[in-house]
Amino acid sequence: MAKQKKTKPEVAIVMGSDSDWPIVQKAAETLDGFGVAYEVRVMSAHRTPEQASKYASGAVRRGLKVIIAAAGGAAHLGGVLAGHTTLPVIGIPIKGGAVNGMDSLLATLQMPAGIPVATVTLGSAGPVNAALLAVQMLAIARPALAKKLAAHKVAMKEKVAKGNARVQRELKKR
Repeated sequence: MAKQKKTKPEVAIVMGSDSDWPIVQKAAETLDGFGVAYEVRVMSAHRTPEQASKYASGAVRRGLKVIIAAAGGAAHLGGVLAGHTTLPVIGIPIKGGAVNGMDSLLATLQMPAGIPVATVTLGSAGPVNAALLAVQMLAIARPALAKKLAAHKVAMKEKVAKGNARVQRELKKR
């Protein structure tokens, strides 16, 4: 399990069920890599709607800057949280169920005007991208974090270049 930061959290990672944690923890690990403090909560848009409303309504006061909301099935958590805060909300649709996550993807995407929820992909890239998007939002006002993001982009570029060089070497051996 990813460690929670002792400094004041800037990002909330909220999931509709503890069964989402094995997938969603990649967001926590990504935030750890950038040194961004976060808190993790489990609450449901349907089973604990009062708790979700209270949590989102108090998020700004508690110093949060971004909320990441992960949910499967009807996946209303991101929208419910977004409806109760002015903070940016990033939705992670969770794969599963009868339609393999398409229901959660569409529920997270199809928000009414005035209640935006940025939505990332289904699958293992979703939590990583949600965390990176949160880091990008925070980096707007934090030059040191922007430098870390730039270094991350360079590292990804170098990884691709190394992969290409490896494949080219293998092709030459044929």
